[in-house]
Amino acid sequence: MTETKPEPRSELLVNITVNGSKTSELIPARTLLSEYVREYLFLTGTHRGCETAKCGACTVLLDGKAVKSCNVLAAQANGHNVTTVEGLDDNGKLSPIQQSFWDNHGMQCGYCTPGFVIAATALLNEIPDPTVDEIRFNLAGNICRCTGYTKIIESVQDASQRILKGS
Repeated sequence: MTETKPEPRSELLVNITVNGSKTSELIPARTLLSEYVREYLFLTGTHRGCETAKCGACTVLLDGKAVKSCNVLAAQANGHNVTTVEGLDDNGKLSPIQQSFWDNHGMQCGYCTPGFVIAATALLNEIPDPTVDEIRFNLAGNICRCTGYTKIIESVQDASQRILKGS
């Protein structure tokens, strides 16, 4: 008797909670998380920049931790919680971090901004009042091609103070 190996599954069902909403999709097994949120859920704030996990434009929160979604398969997020930049608002009102980026001009062209906002969210969830060095270290995986780092750091500092004051 000859044993045959089962055919590899080319599609799988993923169940991911994204921005508080449960999603369920049959997707190709090799679908990246960045592709899933953009192409299947139409959440286009997650930008696909370098697609090599070097620029950080695709950063999302996976169970509260910042990850580069171009380097994570959607299947790896199965059963987990994902937050994109669209999920940070509070009933249409910008989060303190988003508002700080806006008020402090922590963006130039805006392409990298969602990744920085998500990375800053993860940082401030872990370290509520970070030093400039801690901000630089924790945002080092995100690149701004417009060289707007000073305003980005100021935005994170301002967001920290807003959150600490409860505003």
